[in-house]
Amino acid sequence: MENNNQNLQFKTNINCGGCVAKVTPFLNDAEGVCHWEVDTNNKDKVLTVKSEGITQEQVIETVQKAGFKIEPLSKD
Repeated sequence: MENNNQNLQFKTNINCGGCVAKVTPFLNDAEGVCHWEVDTNNKDKVLTVKSEGITQEQVIETVQKAGFKIEPLSKD
C-alpha cells in the first residue's frame, strides 16, 4: 500500500505551552494533518506536521491564522 504520509518541518515562534495550546485548535481542525508536534526546546521551535495531504502552504496559512510566525525549515 502506498504511503503518502510525509513529515513537513517548519521554523516557528511557538515557544511555550500556552502558544502550543493556542495553535492546537487550528492544526487539529486542518484537513490532511495526521499528527503534529512542536519541539519548544529547539531554538527554531520546530513544528513537525505528519501530512495526509495537507501542503506546506496550507500549514503555513493555518499557523499564521493562529497568529504565529512560521517558515519552512531549510534542510541544510
